[in-house]
Amino acid sequence: MLKIGILGLQGAIREHAQAVKNCGAEAIEVKSIEQLDQLDGLILPGGESTTMRRLLDKYNFMDPLRAFAREGKPIFGTCAGLILLAKRLTGQEKAHLELMDITVERNSFGRQKESFEAEIAIAGVAEDKMTAVFIRAPHITEAGENVEVLAKYDGRIVAVREGQFLGCSFHPELTEDSRLTAYFLQMVEEYKMIENKVCN
Repeated sequence: MLKIGILGLQGAIREHAQAVKNCGAEAIEVKSIEQLDQLDGLILPGGESTTMRRLLDKYNFMDPLRAFAREGKPIFGTCAGLILLAKRLTGQEKAHLELMDITVERNSFGRQKESFEAEIAIAGVAEDKMTAVFIRAPHITEAGENVEVLAKYDGRIVAVREGQFLGCSFHPELTEDSRLTAYFLQMVEEYKMIENKVCN
C-alpha cells in the first residue's frame, strides 16, 4: 500500500487524508522530518502560506523537503502548497521551496469572502469537468517550457504538472470527487515502478 504524507503543520490536513484513504492508500500526517523517510509521496495542503513557511522554518523542514524532492518522490501542492512549490512569486524577491518552474500570484481570485466554486476540465483527470473550490486562491502567471498546463479558469492557469510535481490553485479535498488525488497517486505508483527497476 502506498504511504502518502500530508504535511501536518497547518491547513486542510484531515480532508486530504480522507481523500487519500478513499483512493486506497495510507495517509500519514507528517509533523516531524523523520517521517519523510517512510513516505512514497507528499501533499502540501492549502492553508496560509506565510504561516506555513514560518512553521517550516521553525521545525527545520525546508532542507529535508528539498532532499525529498531530489530523491524523485512526487509532491502535490494545493493552494498554499502550490505557493510553497513555486520557484517565483509575484511581488516577492524570494520564493519558498523553489521546486516548480512556475510564477505564482497570491490571492489573485480575491479574499476569503470572495471564495467560490467552479466547474473546470482538467487534462488527463476530469475531461468532463469537476468542481473546484477556490478559497483565497493563487493562480499561475507563468509556466516554464517543461510544465504541463492541466487546467485554466477564466483564462488563468490553475493546475499544472512538472515531472514529479503537481500543483493546483484550488482545494480538491473539499469535494467528494477524488479524481485529482487519484491522479497524484498514479504519479506515485509510476515513481515506485521506476525506483524498483533501478534497485533491481
